[in-house]
Amino acid sequence: MFYYLEGNITVIDGSSAVLDAGGVGFLCHVTSNTLSRLESGKRAKLFTYCNIKEDAFDIYGFYDIREKRCFELLLSVSGVGPKGALSILSSVTPENLALAIATENDKALTAAPGIGKRIAQRIILELKDKLAAGDIADASAPFELPAAQNDLSAAAGEAAEALLVLGYSRQEISAAMRKLSTEGMTVEEIIREVLKSSLK
Repeated sequence: MFYYLEGNITVIDGSSAVLDAGGVGFLCHVTSNTLSRLESGKRAKLFTYCNIKEDAFDIYGFYDIREKRCFELLLSVSGVGPKGALSILSSVTPENLALAIATENDKALTAAPGIGKRIAQRIILELKDKLAAGDIADASAPFELPAAQNDLSAAAGEAAEALLVLGYSRQEISAAMRKLSTEGMTVEEIIREVLKSSLK
């Protein structure tokens, strides 16, 4: 319903913030990462997700569009609701979520309050399946490296697919990959190096 809201932050309370847009105060549930970037009395822009139910109208706000994208991906996993998705993204950054999926690290997800091992494994399984199927933004087909990079390891291709989760374009990923020597690197190492470069 709302793609984003922009205005002054008037109240910060626990895991929520009130954003005044045009004289209307919108209560937004936010992650700890987004909360750390907000300051009462300062202007902010939050990308929003609206969860409308019969007895509720909840707005979730994200400082970064990639965090919102990860939130929506988590909601696509059976058994994960808005509170669970918010809890996960308050414990891990979008980058570390991609790492957890790529390396099947369920411990990174169970660190979030309310997330057990079973649901963590389901998140990894279902989102990794979506990567394999290309069922994510800008990924209508499995990721293919440019011709000049065809000799790169399978780890590079897997890392590239994980980066697509964060909403990076194929062009951005390919450009970053060209700057790296990925031979002998693990998926996790490649992702970390790419994120430290031009994809920050």
